[in-house]
Amino acid sequence: MDAGRLIQSLPLRLIIYLSLAAQLIAADESSVRSDNTDMKIIRESTEWCDMRVYEATKEDLPRVLLIGDSISGGYFQGVVNELKGKAYVARLGTSKSLGDPALFGEIELILSQYKFAVIHFNNGLHGWGYTDDDYRAAFPKMIAVFKEKAPGAKLIWATTTTVRTGKPSFEQLAPQNERVKVRNRIAAEFIAKEGIPVNDLYAMEENHPEHSSDGIHFKPEAAAAQAKQVAKCIIEVLSK
Repeated sequence: MDAGRLIQSLPLRLIIYLSLAAQLIAADESSVRSDNTDMKIIRESTEWCDMRVYEATKEDLPRVLLIGDSISGGYFQGVVNELKGKAYVARLGTSKSLGDPALFGEIELILSQYKFAVIHFNNGLHGWGYTDDDYRAAFPKMIAVFKEKAPGAKLIWATTTTVRTGKPSFEQLAPQNERVKVRNRIAAEFIAKEGIPVNDLYAMEENHPEHSSDGIHFKPEAAAAQAKQVAKCIIEVLSK
């Protein structure tokens, strides 16, 4: 049977439904193309995303979300342990950076599935192909996503941590660390306007090269200390 005869054989109600569905899909695709016309997407050679929700079936404690990159992956389990009996912890770890629209899609996905009392967020050690202006333009959009998709959640901003050089002691801050400081200053402008509390992990690590394992990531004992500070900030926010 050809397409014309097939359509004629369908009930009128189904034909109308299919027509409307096709129009909506076409409109959505057109909108996406229009929105992304002038958008540059810069990807890394390896992209990754790790979503974990512990005790996903329970609702007797508040649920908190850690958004970050591999640094948050280092302290995530420590936060889970520190908040045991006080809150359930979930994580969105991703290589997507501010400037990449895919980051917002990943955030929206996890926020659409669970209700979070607190969102502790940072994403600053990826996306070096994006300019500081790109970062500045995207930051308020991320806050807008939180407000729309998790209107009841309290927010905590974690500053981006150091980048070091000089194996094996990593005594020197790398040239790239200047961009970390710029990104932290850009973020601070928006965070101050919104009245969002800050967890200053950068200050915690700035004068401790002995904590670095490879110039970017941290030794287990340093990650454990970060976990304690993250948990402390979350508990303070939960208690308000």
